[in-house]
Amino acid sequence: MPKLQPAFEKMSTITAEKSALRSHLAARPPYHYGELLWAFLSLPEVGRAETLLLFFGVKREPDTRFVISALLARGKRVALPRCLPGRQMEARRISGLSQLKPGTYGIPEPDTVCPIIPRDEIDLILVPGLCCDRAGYRLGHGGGYYDRYLAGFRGLTAFLCPPPLLQEHVPHDVRDVPMELILTGPGREIRPRGGAYCSAPCGGRKSSCSAK
Repeated sequence: MPKLQPAFEKMSTITAEKSALRSHLAARPPYHYGELLWAFLSLPEVGRAETLLLFFGVKREPDTRFVISALLARGKRVALPRCLPGRQMEARRISGLSQLKPGTYGIPEPDTVCPIIPRDEIDLILVPGLCCDRAGYRLGHGGGYYDRYLAGFRGLTAFLCPPPLLQEHVPHDVRDVPMELILTGPGREIRPRGGAYCSAPCGGRKSSCSAK
Protein backbone atom coordinates (compact mmCIF):
# COMPACT_ATOMS: atom_id res chain seq x y z
CA MET A 1 0.00 0.00 0.00
CA PRO A 2 2.76 2.57 0.64
CA LYS A 3 3.52 2.53 -3.11
CA LEU A 4 0.11 4.07 -3.78
CA GLN A 5 0.78 7.07 -1.55
CA PRO A 6 2.72 9.22 -4.08
CA ALA A 7 0.03 8.72 -6.74
CA PHE A 8 -2.70 9.61 -4.26
CA GLU A 9 -0.85 12.73 -3.18
CA LYS A 10 -0.35 13.78 -6.81
CA MET A 11 -4.08 13.39 -7.55
CA SER A 12 -4.92 15.41 -4.44
CA THR A 13 -2.59 18.17 -5.61
CA ILE A 14 -4.14 18.20 -9.10
CA THR A 15 -7.63 18.36 -7.59
CA ALA A 16 -6.59 21.32 -5.44
CA GLU A 17 -5.01 23.08 -8.43
CA LYS A 18 -8.17 22.61 -10.48
CA SER A 19 -10.28 24.01 -7.65
CA ALA A 20 -8.01 27.05 -7.39
CA LEU A 21 -8.24 27.66 -11.15
CA ARG A 22 -12.06 27.44 -11.02
CA SER A 23 -12.10 30.05 -8.25
CA HIS A 24 -9.79 32.29 -10.25
CA LEU A 25 -11.98 32.07 -13.34
CA ALA A 26 -15.16 32.69 -11.33
CA ALA A 27 -13.78 36.08 -10.29
CA ARG A 28 -13.34 37.20 -13.90
CA PRO A 29 -16.07 38.84 -16.03
CA PRO A 30 -18.06 36.34 -18.13
CA TYR A 31 -17.21 36.09 -21.82
CA HIS A 32 -19.74 36.57 -24.62
CA TYR A 33 -19.45 33.66 -27.06
CA GLY A 34 -21.59 34.90 -29.97
CA GLU A 35 -18.72 35.22 -32.46
CA LEU A 36 -17.25 31.85 -31.44
CA LEU A 37 -20.58 30.09 -31.83
CA TRP A 38 -20.95 31.40 -35.37
CA ALA A 39 -17.38 30.29 -36.07
CA PHE A 40 -18.24 26.82 -34.80
CA LEU A 41 -21.21 26.58 -37.16
CA SER A 42 -18.88 27.53 -40.03
CA LEU A 43 -16.35 24.76 -39.38
CA PRO A 44 -15.97 22.27 -42.27
CA GLU A 45 -16.08 19.43 -39.72
CA VAL A 46 -19.48 20.64 -38.53
CA GLY A 47 -20.70 20.81 -42.11
CA ARG A 48 -19.57 17.23 -42.76
CA ALA A 49 -20.84 15.78 -39.49
CA GLU A 50 -24.10 13.87 -39.66
CA THR A 51 -24.53 13.37 -35.91
CA LEU A 52 -23.38 15.82 -33.24
CA LEU A 53 -23.50 15.75 -29.47
CA LEU A 54 -23.88 19.28 -28.12
CA PHE A 55 -24.49 20.65 -24.63
CA PHE A 56 -26.91 23.10 -23.06
CA GLY A 57 -24.75 25.91 -21.75
CA VAL A 58 -25.32 27.15 -18.22
CA LYS A 59 -23.77 29.85 -16.05
CA ARG A 60 -20.46 30.91 -17.67
CA GLU A 61 -20.70 28.44 -20.53
CA PRO A 62 -21.77 29.58 -24.00
CA ASP A 63 -25.50 29.76 -24.66
CA THR A 64 -25.81 27.01 -27.25
CA ARG A 65 -29.55 27.21 -27.89
CA PHE A 66 -29.29 28.93 -31.25
CA VAL A 67 -26.54 26.50 -32.34
CA ILE A 68 -28.78 23.56 -31.46
CA SER A 69 -31.67 25.09 -33.41
CA ALA A 70 -29.44 26.00 -36.37
CA LEU A 71 -28.07 22.47 -36.71
CA LEU A 72 -31.53 20.94 -36.41
CA ALA A 73 -32.66 23.29 -39.21
CA ARG A 74 -29.80 21.92 -41.35
CA GLY A 75 -31.16 18.41 -40.91
CA LYS A 76 -28.41 17.23 -38.57
CA ARG A 77 -28.94 14.53 -35.98
CA VAL A 78 -28.48 16.48 -32.76
CA ALA A 79 -28.10 14.89 -29.35
CA LEU A 80 -27.65 16.29 -25.87
CA PRO A 81 -26.35 14.48 -22.80
CA ARG A 82 -28.54 12.92 -20.14
CA CYS A 83 -26.83 12.19 -16.82
CA LEU A 84 -26.97 8.68 -15.38
CA PRO A 85 -26.12 7.23 -11.95
CA GLY A 86 -22.43 6.71 -11.24
CA ARG A 87 -21.49 9.95 -12.99
CA GLN A 88 -22.09 8.39 -16.38
CA MET A 89 -24.01 9.94 -19.25
CA GLU A 90 -25.70 9.01 -22.50
CA ALA A 91 -26.55 10.87 -25.69
CA ARG A 92 -30.22 11.27 -26.62
CA ARG A 93 -31.47 12.68 -29.90
CA ILE A 94 -33.76 15.69 -29.81
CA SER A 95 -35.95 17.29 -32.46
CA GLY A 96 -36.33 20.59 -30.62
CA LEU A 97 -35.54 22.47 -27.43
CA SER A 98 -39.04 21.73 -26.14
CA GLN A 99 -37.91 18.15 -25.46
CA LEU A 100 -35.49 19.32 -22.76
CA LYS A 101 -36.42 19.03 -19.08
CA PRO A 102 -34.51 20.10 -15.95
CA GLY A 103 -32.23 17.22 -14.99
CA THR A 104 -29.17 16.65 -12.85
CA TYR A 105 -27.94 19.90 -11.27
CA GLY A 106 -30.93 21.63 -12.89
CA ILE A 107 -29.33 21.50 -16.35
CA PRO A 108 -31.86 20.96 -19.16
CA GLU A 109 -31.46 17.50 -20.68
CA PRO A 110 -33.46 15.28 -23.06
CA ASP A 111 -36.60 13.61 -21.81
CA THR A 112 -36.55 9.82 -21.52
CA VAL A 113 -38.78 9.56 -24.61
CA CYS A 114 -35.91 10.83 -26.74
CA PRO A 115 -34.03 7.97 -28.44
CA ILE A 116 -30.52 7.06 -27.32
CA ILE A 117 -27.78 7.55 -29.92
CA PRO A 118 -24.91 5.05 -29.56
CA ARG A 119 -21.58 6.72 -28.98
CA ASP A 120 -20.02 5.18 -32.10
CA GLU A 121 -22.65 6.91 -34.28
CA ILE A 122 -21.56 10.38 -33.15
CA ASP A 123 -19.21 12.24 -35.49
CA LEU A 124 -18.48 15.33 -33.41
CA ILE A 125 -18.85 16.29 -29.76
CA LEU A 126 -18.83 19.91 -28.63
CA VAL A 127 -17.48 19.63 -25.11
CA PRO A 128 -18.30 22.16 -22.36
CA GLY A 129 -15.84 23.58 -19.87
CA LEU A 130 -14.45 26.68 -18.22
CA CYS A 131 -11.12 26.95 -20.04
CA CYS A 132 -8.44 24.84 -21.71
CA ASP A 133 -4.76 24.91 -22.61
CA ARG A 134 -2.89 24.57 -25.89
CA ALA A 135 -2.42 20.84 -25.34
CA GLY A 136 -6.18 20.40 -25.38
CA TYR A 137 -6.72 19.77 -21.68
CA ARG A 138 -9.86 21.49 -20.42
CA LEU A 139 -11.15 22.43 -17.02
CA GLY A 140 -14.67 21.18 -16.35
CA HIS A 141 -16.88 21.44 -13.31
CA GLY A 142 -15.35 18.39 -11.65
CA GLY A 143 -18.03 15.76 -12.21
CA GLY A 144 -16.03 13.69 -14.68
CA TYR A 145 -19.07 12.86 -16.83
CA TYR A 146 -17.47 13.86 -20.12
CA ASP A 147 -14.08 12.26 -19.49
CA ARG A 148 -15.80 8.95 -18.80
CA TYR A 149 -17.92 9.29 -21.93
CA LEU A 150 -15.01 10.37 -24.13
CA ALA A 151 -12.80 7.44 -23.15
CA GLY A 152 -12.57 5.43 -26.36
CA PHE A 153 -14.56 7.94 -28.45
CA ARG A 154 -13.25 7.96 -32.01
CA GLY A 155 -15.02 11.00 -33.46
CA LEU A 156 -13.87 14.62 -33.24
CA THR A 157 -13.94 16.57 -29.98
CA ALA A 158 -14.20 20.37 -30.14
CA PHE A 159 -13.94 23.07 -27.50
CA LEU A 160 -14.75 26.79 -27.64
CA CYS A 161 -12.04 28.80 -25.90
CA PRO A 162 -11.82 32.58 -26.33
CA PRO A 163 -8.26 33.93 -26.00
CA PRO A 164 -8.75 35.30 -22.45
CA LEU A 165 -9.57 31.78 -21.27
CA LEU A 166 -6.73 30.01 -23.07
CA GLN A 167 -4.27 28.80 -20.41
CA GLU A 168 -0.63 27.83 -20.68
CA HIS A 169 -1.36 24.78 -18.54
CA VAL A 170 -4.50 23.19 -17.11
CA PRO A 171 -3.89 20.65 -14.31
CA HIS A 172 -4.77 17.16 -15.50
CA ASP A 173 -4.21 13.48 -14.82
CA VAL A 174 -4.55 10.24 -16.80
CA ARG A 175 -8.36 10.37 -16.59
CA ASP A 176 -8.59 13.68 -18.45
CA VAL A 177 -9.19 13.42 -22.19
CA PRO A 178 -7.62 16.22 -24.30
CA MET A 179 -9.60 17.99 -27.00
CA GLU A 180 -8.65 17.64 -30.66
CA LEU A 181 -9.93 20.98 -31.94
CA ILE A 182 -9.82 24.21 -29.93
CA LEU A 183 -11.63 27.10 -31.55
CA THR A 184 -10.41 30.48 -30.27
CA GLY A 185 -12.08 32.73 -32.85
CA PRO A 186 -13.21 32.94 -36.49
CA GLY A 187 -10.53 31.18 -38.49
CA ARG A 188 -8.38 30.70 -35.39
CA GLU A 189 -7.93 27.08 -34.39
CA ILE A 190 -5.54 25.00 -32.34
CA ARG A 191 -5.20 21.33 -33.21
CA PRO A 192 -2.89 19.82 -30.57
CA ARG A 193 -2.56 16.51 -32.39
CA GLY A 194 -2.42 17.79 -35.95
CA GLY A 195 -5.18 18.53 -38.40
CA ALA A 196 -5.24 15.78 -41.00
CA TYR A 197 -8.99 15.19 -41.10
CA CYS A 198 -10.51 13.41 -44.07
CA SER A 199 -13.78 14.40 -45.74
CA ALA A 200 -15.80 11.68 -44.01
CA PRO A 201 -18.25 12.88 -41.32
CA CYS A 202 -16.17 11.29 -38.56
CA GLY A 203 -12.86 12.63 -39.87
CA GLY A 204 -11.66 9.10 -40.58
CA ARG A 205 -11.54 8.19 -36.91
CA LYS A 206 -14.19 5.48 -36.65
CA SER A 207 -13.28 1.88 -37.36
CA SER A 208 -16.37 1.67 -39.56
CA CYS A 209 -15.41 4.74 -41.61
CA SER A 210 -16.12 4.23 -45.32
CA ALA A 211 -13.13 6.38 -46.24
CA LYS A 212 -10.64 3.90 -44.76
